[in-house]
Amino acid sequence: MNELRQASDRAVMTEVVLPGVVEPAGLQIRQRPVPAPGPGQVLLVMEAAGISFAEQQMRRGKYFDQPPFPFTPGYDVVGTVADVGPGGDAALVGRRFAALTKTGGWASHLLVPAADLVEVPAGVDPAEAETLVVNGITATQMLHRVARVRAGQTVLVLGANGGVGSTLVQLARRAGARVIGTASLRHQEAVRELGAVPIDYRTHDLGAEVRKIAPDGVDAVFDHIGGEGIITSFGLLAPGGTLVSYGTASTRDIEGSAKWPVLKVVGRLQLWNALPNGRHAHFFNIWAGKRRAGAFRARLRADLTEVLTLLADGAITPQVAARVPLSRAAEAMTLAESGTVTGKVVLVPDTAGEGDHGGLGESLA
Repeated sequence: MNELRQASDRAVMTEVVLPGVVEPAGLQIRQRPVPAPGPGQVLLVMEAAGISFAEQQMRRGKYFDQPPFPFTPGYDVVGTVADVGPGGDAALVGRRFAALTKTGGWASHLLVPAADLVEVPAGVDPAEAETLVVNGITATQMLHRVARVRAGQTVLVLGANGGVGSTLVQLARRAGARVIGTASLRHQEAVRELGAVPIDYRTHDLGAEVRKIAPDGVDAVFDHIGGEGIITSFGLLAPGGTLVSYGTASTRDIEGSAKWPVLKVVGRLQLWNALPNGRHAHFFNIWAGKRRAGAFRARLRADLTEVLTLLADGAITPQVAARVPLSRAAEAMTLAESGTVTGKVVLVPDTAGEGDHGGLGESLA
């Protein structure tokens, strides 16, 4: 315990800074003294931090409520507590936790509210746990709290090879649902191994292919793409079915307002809900209800604990696309945005000698 604290006192931390709207190569690596935790905070030593679609949007200045530049990205993190603030619980030191951060996770050390920590089960690999923090919370809440999927139902998961998508497939299969998953041809075998029926959305008509499998429509659609394609998603619902929209990936590379694509989708969903069509539409926001901090944290902790327990029990297969040293975040971001991987690209701490050479190396093998 004391060794962790003494090491943090002497250390210089490394962080990735997003200075403005830049290409991945424009990410900056900076160093500064390790901060001391204040009341209610802990100092977390990062062991794994993820790259999700949120950070991809942030570097384009298109995430709905991102902070002003410059800032350190990092939506979620897994790490070990090195120190606690005044009056904090010293028993936390040396234990591994996950946390949903929204920003700040791409750093060797970071301050996190102690109330936001969710313990990672013993023996679970940090990078594997990391793939199920924001992805796991998003997937399980959409599946069980929003769509309320039941055994025997059929669901459609768009982007079934992605971080959230691959988690959704596994959780839906565990719930007893039949899963149809969209993926390009190169990812279809991986999607099939997860338990979904794959459809190549690039070379086939999505609606026609889904109707071949589910002639009466599906009970739920999970759509991270948004845009005009959401009309197709809603049209594929069976009577009583639920559309859950949770992103606007189709507008990622389109210049313009960060808020308009989301507001347009939300407005459309509200209109559909007002019509007597027997179907339901929701826009999922993982931060909804945060103003009621106690209830929000309790719900998040319960859902993430359940997912991490499934991981520890071997009931979920983590989808780690690659482990990349923190100092090579630009390469990691490029890989995450390439559309060539299954699962999630994870940043991990640098080891001796890393951070001063090019190439992707074994971490990206």
